[in-house]
Amino acid sequence: MMTEANHKPKVIIDKNIPFIQGVLEPYCSSVEYFPGGTIDRESAYDKDALLVRTRTKCNATLLEGSSVSFVASATIGTDHLDLDFLSKNHIKYSNAPGCNACGVMQYVITSLFYILSQKKLDFRGATLGVIGAGNTGERVARMAELLGLNVLRNDPPKGEKTDLETLLKESDIISCHLPLTSDTINLIDESKFSLIKDGAIFVNASRGEVVDEQALLKHSHRLGGLVLDVWRNEPDGINRELLSKADIVTPHIAGYSYEGKINGTAAVVQKFAEHFGIESLKDFVPLHSATPKIVIPNGVFKEETIEVDYYQKVSEFADSLLDIFPLEQTSQFFRVNPEKFEQIRNEYDYRREFSVPVYISKLTNK
Repeated sequence: MMTEANHKPKVIIDKNIPFIQGVLEPYCSSVEYFPGGTIDRESAYDKDALLVRTRTKCNATLLEGSSVSFVASATIGTDHLDLDFLSKNHIKYSNAPGCNACGVMQYVITSLFYILSQKKLDFRGATLGVIGAGNTGERVARMAELLGLNVLRNDPPKGEKTDLETLLKESDIISCHLPLTSDTINLIDESKFSLIKDGAIFVNASRGEVVDEQALLKHSHRLGGLVLDVWRNEPDGINRELLSKADIVTPHIAGYSYEGKINGTAAVVQKFAEHFGIESLKDFVPLHSATPKIVIPNGVFKEETIEVDYYQKVSEFADSLLDIFPLEQTSQFFRVNPEKFEQIRNEYDYRREFSVPVYISKLTNK
């Protein structure tokens, strides 16, 4: 391992990783910032490390024969990293597992309450099916349980008991939080959509490729709500027909919270410091202010909730969520400007998020 004393590394950083400019410069011989999609073989060839996001494909095409010994991604997903190539070539890598899990949970719950309040849907006694119960999916599941929903989890690696077919048949809300792997591409296909009950809400905030878009279009008229944050062929091949069918459409910003970005940046800097022996950065966290408090309507979806109280709580909570996360505006703008996918992401004003267990209490009658 290189040390601070005997080597100052050369680094390329994705310019859209926030809160990082100026952090590594005192410890490196050079630090260059590039838009993620423009980092190429020539620029990476003589570098020691890359700090990237999803737009940089770290594979043999980029890294074969280079000096790179370390790659870190400020993201949960790793489908842009060729892990086999990196391992075989002794290139250390890291990501930021769970960094934006709470932000994605906030997106899912805000979308759900927006749809319920707009369409006056009654989901008392309803069941949420979570497909992919890792860091993010489990956050969604826990919040749903606090709100009084029944929850089914499908995640074979974690030993969850509910098989996918049963989950799809029994769930009133389905939320996808799968990583993109060879096993999950087109996992939710025609045969799976045919199992989903009429009136169910379908949410995909994982990867666009896990859903067969043509099958989704075929069955979209049966759904009670449709929320899409991720797309096949993003950023340039957005399905405009799906844009017109869904209730909420966004350009892969479900995890774009202020806190999530802090977590992602902290993770890559800390791993960078560990790899290159920079003691003073091993506990690095960007300075930040406290998260906003929000009152969770505990048990709002319980079957015994009285009708007047139910609709009041749904409406109040939807308003409080949308005050923090103005989801409507982002969705409306993206729907008519899908060609601005990357621009919206890169210029997105990171929203604040709330923590799941800290601010839970019952709404009192006013």
